[in-house]
Amino acid sequence: MASSVRGEVPEITKQPWGTAGGKAVDLYTLKNAKGSVVKISNYGGIVVSVCVPCKMGKPGDVALGYDTLAEYVKETPYFGCLVGRYGNRIAKGKFTLDGKEYSLATNNGPNALHGGLKGFDKVVWDAESSMTKAGPALELHYVSKDSEEGYPGNLDVTATYTWTDKNELRLDYGATTDKATVVNLTQHSYFNLAGRGDILGHVVMIKSDKITPVDGTLIPTGKFMPVKGTPFDFNEPTAVGARIGADDEQIKFGGGYDHNFVIVKPAGALGLMARVTEPTTGRVLEVLSTEPALQFYSGNFLDGHITGKGGWVYKHRNGFCMEPQHYPDSPNQPKFPSVVLRPGKTYKNTIIYRFSVAQ
Repeated sequence: MASSVRGEVPEITKQPWGTAGGKAVDLYTLKNAKGSVVKISNYGGIVVSVCVPCKMGKPGDVALGYDTLAEYVKETPYFGCLVGRYGNRIAKGKFTLDGKEYSLATNNGPNALHGGLKGFDKVVWDAESSMTKAGPALELHYVSKDSEEGYPGNLDVTATYTWTDKNELRLDYGATTDKATVVNLTQHSYFNLAGRGDILGHVVMIKSDKITPVDGTLIPTGKFMPVKGTPFDFNEPTAVGARIGADDEQIKFGGGYDHNFVIVKPAGALGLMARVTEPTTGRVLEVLSTEPALQFYSGNFLDGHITGKGGWVYKHRNGFCMEPQHYPDSPNQPKFPSVVLRPGKTYKNTIIYRFSVAQ
């Protein structure tokens, strides 16, 4: 394989990383032609680290998480994981499909969150690594059995992570089912482009003209709220901290930003959703996806009780998430884009996290 200007040869390696639920877990290291490295585990499809350079050329890890598997298994606010079957919240843990009501675990106040008590973030996936033209890739596979966590249908899921030579972490999700079900897969990495501290100085652009406003339990009301003239207008790049303390009902409900932004782009097309710039390091993160919306979360529930990598105590707003997705509670909201997957159809979803340095 041709080497880069720096002489780096792309590669993917794996090492044993412990056990979870009696199953062996591995940690995969993907290095691209630029010498940048990501580490991914087949436990929960977790992106454990993303090491990319700052404007001075020095690499640094921009993903929050833990040093060991045992810590992820013990407690995690969904650091870096693959979320499913249903990312985000479903009201009261119930939905009706084809006339039948299904009940889910209520693991977030009165609501179901991120797939249940043992969602896709807590299972050991089958894994195969390969080298592709784009860069090293890791393919994860899992069959979620009919009625697992209350969801109907045997859902056959494949998630392919590719670390491209353009410092893009590309995730391609696919799923099929033998019974009508609901699916909303996403990625839940917490990023801090400075590598430490809070994220209030990060400058955010989100291509959105409206959000789906929520009630006090963070369930959408079913209405849409234009962002113009509100703290949710990020069409012009704005620091996270500029309006996060605004006297605004939605901000108060979320404890900051924890909202679903409807993205302005053609339905199903792969397009730019958001761009985040960190002024001191010059690091830039662009988020692209085929999904219709983006959950922007400003780390409001990080409260200092979790100690992460290298002894870093994760405090309030030390990380942010950009989660491309379908709208929360879509199974109960007929006006929202459908999340129903039927036999004979294939669910597809692409997410790209592109890292660069501001010029």
